[in-house]
Amino acid sequence: MAACIFCRIIKGEIPSFKLFESDKVFAFLDIQPLSRGHALVIPKFHGAKLTDIPDEDLQEILPVAKRIAKATGAEDYNILQNNGRIAHQVVDHVHFHMIPKPNEPEGLGVGWPSQPTDMDKLKALHEEVKAKM
Repeated sequence: MAACIFCRIIKGEIPSFKLFESDKVFAFLDIQPLSRGHALVIPKFHGAKLTDIPDEDLQEILPVAKRIAKATGAEDYNILQNNGRIAHQVVDHVHFHMIPKPNEPEGLGVGWPSQPTDMDKLKALHEEVKAKM
């Protein structure tokens, strides 16, 4: 996709601080990091959401994120992947963030607004989702 900033980074049209590249994966430092070592790991296949990416193009993503976490020395970190605007996705190309969490103010801040459990609804959802998998 010509206008996609990540596709342009992969093609070398926009410079990046590349950390890793293979036939299917590209990883680079985030230029607006939440903490030191914040990196992005992206499939070279263009797709806006995770469900748009073929499985074989995703197989290296987590191993590369793991290698970056080790290389940065991050002991605590988040692996984050968002899909859609209300889920906080800004760039419409699948990307995984590896965000070191060296202390409370740096890194990713997360709220977790959990809901009370209705076991009957949870059981019905379980059956519905499992049947579709």
